[in-house]
Amino acid sequence: MGNRNVNTTLQGALILSIAAFIAKLLSAVYRVPFQNMVGNTGFYVYQQVYPLYGIGMTFALSGLPVFISKLIAEAPDLPSQQAVARQVSRWVWGLAGVIFGGLMLGAPAIARGMGDSQLAPLIQMVAWMFLLMPALSVGRGYHQGRFHMLPTARSQVVEQLVRVVVILVAAGWATSHDLSVYRMGTWALSGGTIAAVAALMVLPRWRQPQQPTGWRVPHLGRRLLVEGGTLCLLTAMMVLLQLVDSFTVKNGLVAGGMSDLAAKSLKGVYDRAQPLVQLGLVVAVAFATSLLPALSEAQHQDRPQAFKRLTTTMMRIALVIASAATAGLISLMPWINRLLFGDTQGSGMLAVYMLGIILATLIQTYNSVLQSQDSYRLTVVALVTGLVVKCVANRWAVLHFGAGGASWLTVLSLAVMFLVIWYGSAQELRAGVWSQAFIRTLLGCTILMVAGVRLVVMLLEAWWPVLATGRLAAGVGLLITIPVGVVIFFSLALSWRLLTVREWLAIPHAEIVLRLWQKLSQHGGK
Repeated sequence: MGNRNVNTTLQGALILSIAAFIAKLLSAVYRVPFQNMVGNTGFYVYQQVYPLYGIGMTFALSGLPVFISKLIAEAPDLPSQQAVARQVSRWVWGLAGVIFGGLMLGAPAIARGMGDSQLAPLIQMVAWMFLLMPALSVGRGYHQGRFHMLPTARSQVVEQLVRVVVILVAAGWATSHDLSVYRMGTWALSGGTIAAVAALMVLPRWRQPQQPTGWRVPHLGRRLLVEGGTLCLLTAMMVLLQLVDSFTVKNGLVAGGMSDLAAKSLKGVYDRAQPLVQLGLVVAVAFATSLLPALSEAQHQDRPQAFKRLTTTMMRIALVIASAATAGLISLMPWINRLLFGDTQGSGMLAVYMLGIILATLIQTYNSVLQSQDSYRLTVVALVTGLVVKCVANRWAVLHFGAGGASWLTVLSLAVMFLVIWYGSAQELRAGVWSQAFIRTLLGCTILMVAGVRLVVMLLEAWWPVLATGRLAAGVGLLITIPVGVVIFFSLALSWRLLTVREWLAIPHAEIVLRLWQKLSQHGGK
């Protein structure tokens, strides 16, 4: 029976991981065609308000459902689980009502704080999504707590698909009818509410006729605030940093002497970093967290050696994938910027922002490990410390260094968060990952990959000058240089034994690469 329970949990975790990966991928990818349709100023309008929606999404998509599922799983039988769900529902409805009222009434003040009073209707549009948050978070948490993962997975994917379609249709319609970017932004943000309705329609009802039970969760309000709030905060890490940018970047640029229109446009260019960072994070974290079910199993079965080995493997894989992705994005940024967004404006500050991929990946992976041990305090302290740094210094950095200053502050804030977690975590958690030999080898692989890619870029631009100006040509150049970078990095990583065979095999489908490498090595040795 115990084995079957573990297997059900592992299968459920896999289903949810795949659904979360698809949802995050959709959330990252749609921004590229969207920016192409609405331009820099249209993108600025949407991105200024998006963090408010993003926070609501983390409540409904992952933060609160995970907390609620734990409460449901603790209840002994179905009537008790129903009672817990009803009890939680009342608290979450209270929270949603307060947020809805705050955004509706406070929208003009929030918009003024962002330096653009025309954003008020967009903020009020986002508020409606919070009224659907209780039903979504409790429904998903209830099914997850009863180990029925498919309903939650299905509703997550449907929600993101519908939202992306609404956003792109709104952008297309507004552009073709020459409507204002603010009206376009309002319609685009209505996608969050429409998508939440669609997600509710595919989520099975959990309420059944009330059965008498004495089961109640003690101190639920406090637990919801501390445990649930903690999970939501950690899930919303990057969104919270973007929210600070919404209040400080455009305002800082105007205070530094830039015209209002030019500041909006440059903030739109700065926001191009979001989909790129999100894509890098999705890939790196997906590879690393594929080991999470095995990690949780080792923790529950009290196998400390297996837990330590899996933790080291997970951290190393995260660092390797994130380093390769970051170095590749930085070395090819002008071409990537031109291909995706039509010009190379802001390539320098976007390249700086990409450094955040490594730090955010490490923070999220460390957080996953600590969560599997039911440890939250350290990551909350780290998150709050990093946010304080961003809040205090961001406007000053923008005033003195322009939008690039905000990029550096994001990286600095993430570095502070990571260092707090690093110094606060147990010695065995970091000993295997941060060995000098591993770091030296990783640096060697990354530096030589960047050097090889830059050399190919220079040769291609000398041979085919249109690469320096053409959008389609940039795409062709990337099709050549990306495989070159991948081959250089992983050839060096395999030759220099960056990871052990067991660590390589922990990466999905890595056995194909290892077999191919083995054949090539045997061929080369003859």
